[in-house]
Amino acid sequence: MTDTATSSRPPVLYLSHGAPPLADDALWTSQLAGWSRDLPRPDAVLMVSAHWEQAPVSVSATSGDVPLTYDFWGFPQRYYDVTYDAPGAPDVARSVARLLAPSGETLHQDPTRGLDHGAYVPLKEMYPDADVPVVQLSMPTLDPHRLFDLGRRLAPLRDENVLIVGSGFTTHNLGWFDPHAGSDAAPPTPSAEFDHWAAETVAAGDVDAVLDFLAKAPAAREAHPRTEHWAPLYVALGAASVHGDTAGTSVIDGFWFGLSKRSWQFA
Repeated sequence: MTDTATSSRPPVLYLSHGAPPLADDALWTSQLAGWSRDLPRPDAVLMVSAHWEQAPVSVSATSGDVPLTYDFWGFPQRYYDVTYDAPGAPDVARSVARLLAPSGETLHQDPTRGLDHGAYVPLKEMYPDADVPVVQLSMPTLDPHRLFDLGRRLAPLRDENVLIVGSGFTTHNLGWFDPHAGSDAAPPTPSAEFDHWAAETVAAGDVDAVLDFLAKAPAAREAHPRTEHWAPLYVALGAASVHGDTAGTSVIDGFWFGLSKRSWQFA
């Protein structure tokens, strides 16, 4: 990997990835494609998805074309026929192991683990040629401060031109999902209130409030009955914070079946 200068250090991203059918949303796919065109081209991508919780912290397959993990049920067959043959990123895995070593943490490598839909669904829109090496990192906990610290330890990857991406969903209450209402239906009030709070809080770079969102945000427990879709933001903020890049720019907003698609770029 190229050792890039500070001026060309890639940003850190947090994006709302949606369920596999979100790939059918022409607006969302065009927004992701446009976003990636505006980014400096990375040498590799490190994905932290809401859909992989595993301790100790682990990386997905790194050799050959990375496999996919179809971690969803009950969808039409065409969603299981999707392919994304990106090359693995063994250099990134080695760098992650090196960065974790000083804290006494050993990186586990799982050669059978493929990219889940929180990783490959957005990447297919951002890098459709599947020509950017990618590796996925597990979340070993949902504890905000531990994940923030993990992100801080990963921050030097940015100087190796690695794009660090947290993939979750800014609001994620599947009880709000009503396929009969249409994808562009007005969101439930709790979703809108949480989204508004999140937009203001992340724009202000208020890391403490983001980490303590269950106590600070309106409708927090309604927006996130479980916190795994918010948790990748902790890793992203940690990686961004080392260089003072905690004030996020909202790149994508709006709602999909009542869920907030808001996504941020940090520097």
